[in-house]
Amino acid sequence: MDLGIKGKWALVCGASKGLGLGCAQALAAEGVNVVLVARGARDLEAAAQALQADAPDVTVLAVAADITTFEGRAAALSVAGGPGAAFDIVVNNAGGPPPGDFRAWDREVWIKALDANMLTPIELIKATVDGMAQRGFGRIVNITSGAVKAPIGVLGLSNGARSGLTGFVAGAARSELAAQGVTINNLLPGAFETDRLKTTMAGLASKAGKPVDEVMDARRSAIPAKRFGNPQEFGAICAFLCSVHAGYMTGQNVLADGGAYPGTF
Repeated sequence: MDLGIKGKWALVCGASKGLGLGCAQALAAEGVNVVLVARGARDLEAAAQALQADAPDVTVLAVAADITTFEGRAAALSVAGGPGAAFDIVVNNAGGPPPGDFRAWDREVWIKALDANMLTPIELIKATVDGMAQRGFGRIVNITSGAVKAPIGVLGLSNGARSGLTGFVAGAARSELAAQGVTINNLLPGAFETDRLKTTMAGLASKAGKPVDEVMDARRSAIPAKRFGNPQEFGAICAFLCSVHAGYMTGQNVLADGGAYPGTF
């Protein structure tokens, strides 16, 4: 299937590895020019070089910056022709806050989580949607978490911040932007093979006093698919949401979790 986005420009955050990189790979494979943003310069440059080698016909640019800061956003948004004006696609993604006990989190910890997982995506949406609307096409995909639908106790910071973003998107996606060809959707990963999963499992193992491998096996066996997802299949879902074929989907929370969520809705 031709996704109809060849030649578009995409900003992909947290793109040096994991789910962000999977999304960048899928978009580049469809002929999309991509700007990769991440904090770790070494991993980012390696990812950009590999992606360019795999997709020689597109432009791949890398911005080593902290997207959660004003300076980092300014650096990323200025790459493709002005303050966000040239981006047709934005994939919002930031590393989730650490697991823990909510009793130990003070205001500073909460603000940091909100900055990364709620306020930064909103700032990037603000910076890009008007240009998208003027051109009559725009796709914003926010990588949130399956915990938005089924909260995980030790991930309270993530539960709260990402749910806040979800509420914002529910309104913004149904504004006048919907009639101007701009869609905003959330893509909710369950258990995927990423560093984030390993960190979360380590936290659960520590709390339960069990080996990490045992906790990982238990989590895997609880998933109807009996496996963890991989970033490439996640990226393919993201690319579809960014395609011309998904123009009638907006304000949605698309769950990719191997069937782990037990609810009907």
